[in-house]
Amino acid sequence: MNFFSFQRRFALVSGCWLASLASGLTAQVPPPSPPQNSPIVLRGGTIHTVSGESVAEGDLLFDDGKIVALGTNLTLPAGTQVVDCRGLHVYPSLIESFSQLGLTEIDSVPATIDHAETGSINPNVHTQVAINPDSDLLAVTRAGGVLIALSAPTGGLIAGRSAVIQLDGWTYEDMTLLPNAAMHLTWPSQRTSPRRRGPRTDDPNAPAPADRIQELRSWFDRARDYQKLRAEPNTQQPLDLRLEGLGDVVAGKVPLMIRADHAADIQSAVAFAVEQKVKCIILGGYDALECASLLKKHDVPVVVSAVYRLPLRRGDPDDYAYTLPARLHAAGIRFCISCTDRSENWNTRNLPFEAGTAMGFGLPATEALKAVTLYPAQILGIANRVGSIVPGKDATVFLATGSPLDTRTQIVGAFIQGRPVDLSNRHTRLYEKYQKKYSSGK
Repeated sequence: MNFFSFQRRFALVSGCWLASLASGLTAQVPPPSPPQNSPIVLRGGTIHTVSGESVAEGDLLFDDGKIVALGTNLTLPAGTQVVDCRGLHVYPSLIESFSQLGLTEIDSVPATIDHAETGSINPNVHTQVAINPDSDLLAVTRAGGVLIALSAPTGGLIAGRSAVIQLDGWTYEDMTLLPNAAMHLTWPSQRTSPRRRGPRTDDPNAPAPADRIQELRSWFDRARDYQKLRAEPNTQQPLDLRLEGLGDVVAGKVPLMIRADHAADIQSAVAFAVEQKVKCIILGGYDALECASLLKKHDVPVVVSAVYRLPLRRGDPDDYAYTLPARLHAAGIRFCISCTDRSENWNTRNLPFEAGTAMGFGLPATEALKAVTLYPAQILGIANRVGSIVPGKDATVFLATGSPLDTRTQIVGAFIQGRPVDLSNRHTRLYEKYQKKYSSGK
C-alpha cells in the first residue's frame, strides 16, 4: 500500500521472526505445494457438483490445475495418481465473500493490522499487494474447507479495492485469483450497527450524510472527466492515482460493494449506484427485505455479513438475522453468506456453520450450500473459475466425511488448483501438543 503500510508489514515480519526464535519453532505455516505435474483422480467418493446433480461413487479427474472430467469408471490417462475417496464427499471450495485475511493477524497488535489506510477517500488502495502469504490465519481457515476468500480494505468513505485470493501460495501473485474484485464503500449514515467496521458515523462533528453523498458524487464526476482527458492523444493530464483507481468503477467494470444494513441506507445506496450507472453489491443487508422490489429491479445482490447477528432493533424477533437468508431466497433476491460480522478472521473457518444455521432456520439445504460456494462465486465474478465442480474450472476442491454444514463433519483433504494442500495449522499443532501432555498422565 503506502510507506506506512510497508513499515507495518516490516514490523510484522520482524515480530514473527523474533517470536519464532524465542519459541524454538521452525515453520509455523506449511509450505505451499508445487504446481500439479501429473493427472489426479479422486475415485469412489460422492461428488457434489453444486450446480447440478451429485455423482455417487464417482470419479473426479483433474490435470494441470483444471477439472478434466467427472463421472463413473472414467478411463484414466497414463501416470494418473489415484486417491481412494470411498466413503468420502467431494465439494468445491467454500468461498468467504468478505474478510481481511492476509491483512490482519492479531487485533491487539497494531503492527499486524493493515486493512485500513489514513484518510477518507482511498480508491487507490489495492489489498492484493499487502497480503501476507505467511499468515497463520490462512492455514486455519482452509482447514475448514474455505480455500478462497475476498480480502478487503475497510475504513473511511471509500476504503479501496479488494482481491479474491486462494489461501495457499508463496507470494501474493501466486495467491491472487481476481486482483480487482470490488471497490468498497461505507454508506454515510447517522445510524450504527453492532460490530460495524470503519469510522463511527454518529459523531456530532462528522459531516452530514447528505454532504458525504455529495462528496461521493463529486469524486465520481471527477473520475469520469479524468478518464476522458487521459484517453485523449498526447494528453497533458497528470496521473492521479485516486481518480485512476475509480476508473474501472465508473466504467462499469468493477462493482461497488457498499456496506449498508438499514432500509433507508440500502435504498439510498442503490439509488446512488443507479444514478451513477455503476454495479452495486450490498454488504450487510439486514433490512434488505424491506427493499426487495428495488433490489430485484436493479439485480443488486446481498452479501449477508453474518447469520449469527444480534437484532439491530429492540423490537426485532430474536431470530431475525437467522432467518434472513431464507427470506431473501423466498423473495428471489440474489445473496450469499459471509461470517465477517460474527466470526472475524481467526474463525472464518466457521463459514459453513453460518450456512448450516441458515438451513436450520428455513433455507433449503441445496441453497445453503450454494450460498457459500456458487452464489459468492457468481456475485464476485469468479464463477467461470470456481464455485462448482464442472469440467474446465479450477480443481479447487476438498474432501469431507459428510456435509461441510454439519459441525460433526471432518475435512480430511484439499486441493487448490490441483495441488494437494497441507491442512495442518496452529490449531492442529496445539491439539497434538496437549494430546501428548494428557496421554502421558501429567
